[in-house]
Amino acid sequence: MKHYIYPAVFIKDVENDNFQVLFPDLDITTDGQTVEEAFLYARECLRAYFNYVEKYDFDFNFPTDFEMVKKSSNKDDYVLLIETTTTVKQPKNEDK
Repeated sequence: MKHYIYPAVFIKDVENDNFQVLFPDLDITTDGQTVEEAFLYARECLRAYFNYVEKYDFDFNFPTDFEMVKKSSNKDDYVLLIETTTTVKQPKNEDK
């Protein structure tokens, strides 16, 4: 299991009355009806993404500095750090 922390941008979508969540470093998104629901979905989205990355040994971008993401976002957006722990079990070394 590994631990990951990435900045996420929460954008209020007035037209659809929900919150869009973007992980700018990973090009993945999710949403939720409330900011709390969007936060939970963002954490699950990040976990699923890194489970997949670990399972198939894919490359991924490292997180951008939180302040840089905050400065590049709109003033009405929320920028939060989302953390998750993966659940993919690493194969045991069977050399004895």
